[in-house]
Amino acid sequence: MDQNQDALKKSPAKIAEEGVNHFLMLMNQRGLNTTKQRINIAKVFFSMKGHHSLEDIYQRVHQRVPSIGQTTVYRTVKLLCDIGLAEELQVGDGFARYEIVSAKQHHDHLVCKYCGKTVEFHLPEVEKIQQELAESHGFKLLDHHHILLGICPECAKKRKNPV
Repeated sequence: MDQNQDALKKSPAKIAEEGVNHFLMLMNQRGLNTTKQRINIAKVFFSMKGHHSLEDIYQRVHQRVPSIGQTTVYRTVKLLCDIGLAEELQVGDGFARYEIVSAKQHHDHLVCKYCGKTVEFHLPEVEKIQQELAESHGFKLLDHHHILLGICPECAKKRKNPV
């Protein structure tokens, strides 16, 4: 069984616990403080599936621990990005969204310009084409992010002229 299949069998609570443990280990390795606030924020973040704004994350943390301030949440999410456990996704609407970095396969995103709904996808054909494109120009591809902006079916139904 490969890593992706193993990850599918894990409960959300187990995934969150492993994320927090990994966070604590990396914080310790870097000699950074592991405060109760940071641990609580990490617990909330790793329990959230999908892509969330800083405000979404703050609201969830605030429900659980009202004494934790917005700035502390924002700084901790940025720290999670800095140590490689979270990824910031810019979709062109002025609001970054954050997702957990995991051992799962690389993926790209479809994003609704109206409601922000985000769908992950992976197409081996696209991966192959971009590799060939990079090589044809003498580039060694190190990383990439595809974000396709459009309108989701729900928003299209609500709007007479979606474009």
